[in-house]
Amino acid sequence: MKSQLTQANDPRLSGIRRKPVSLSKESLVKTEHLDGMPAIPVVLKPVMDDVNLAAWAADNREWIETLLSKAGAILMRGFGVKGAIEFERVVEALSGAPIQYDERTSPRSQVRGGIYTSTDHPADQSIFPHNEHSYAMTFPSKLFFFCSRPARAGGETPIADTRKVFERLQPEIKQRFLEKNWMFVRNYGEGFGLSWEVAFQTRSRFEVEEFCGNNRIEFEWKSGGRLRTRQVRPATIVHPKIGETLWFNHITFFHISTLEPAVRDSLLAEFREEDLPNNTYYGDGSPIEQWVMEELRGAYLNEQVSFPWRTGDILLIDNLMTSHGRAPFEGERETLVAMTDPITRTDC
Repeated sequence: MKSQLTQANDPRLSGIRRKPVSLSKESLVKTEHLDGMPAIPVVLKPVMDDVNLAAWAADNREWIETLLSKAGAILMRGFGVKGAIEFERVVEALSGAPIQYDERTSPRSQVRGGIYTSTDHPADQSIFPHNEHSYAMTFPSKLFFFCSRPARAGGETPIADTRKVFERLQPEIKQRFLEKNWMFVRNYGEGFGLSWEVAFQTRSRFEVEEFCGNNRIEFEWKSGGRLRTRQVRPATIVHPKIGETLWFNHITFFHISTLEPAVRDSLLAEFREEDLPNNTYYGDGSPIEQWVMEELRGAYLNEQVSFPWRTGDILLIDNLMTSHGRAPFEGERETLVAMTDPITRTDC
């Protein structure tokens, strides 16, 4: 029988040493841009089959962080990520465990742990661009979106660079909000939007009051167990890593004039202005002029870009640098979200 030769028993192989194989990130993943979208998002795509995105991301976490701080949005496409568990592994590889959804304003369903549906908002309505939790004292610095099932039509997640949004604004508008800040007024339990029990995830008034006290929120209990809150926040924020000033707020998103006309007219017919489910003002409580609101909306819409989702896509955005929204859609759509790396306003 012909014996099998090994390095141990064959002198011809004694000088050969096994060398470790080092695969650079470029050998497994390439960067590119979508057609007609030269800025954001930067696209990461595998150059071969069966690249494990979670493992690759863990090995290249620092490089991805640097890329995100420059671009503000990264689309990971073609890695074959399937389901909430695999999505969660990618999130944890890059950011650790996702945070819970607190101080809620949007209807979402928890899928597992810190993984939620991106929104349960009606399919026939658009969601205006905004930065997640910009009304809060603590907010996620990163958002991960995962396309489990793209819609038959529509359902894109438009994104916009908030540096460029800020640059578009007239100096007069910038100065007004830099001086006055902005106010978010919210009425819970009015038959529209979330109840305070859902928003604060408690049935205890004491816990709500404690949360409000710790987060610079004025509160007022109304008849029937209803709640009104007011909170004043800066309209801009300085990014803690890149040092740039960003437009970071929900001024446009929650203003009554931004709603679809039919929804707006219905609410105004039913509620006094002070009792509207959501509205925004200058920080001193004075109304924001209509021409200002129109310019704010135009700044977002002129900067936003969107792309059709594909199954398995993961979109990672810097929540301070990049706003997000949602287009109306037809058919079934399942997009999940994870919020990570919380920071507070004192960090910025």
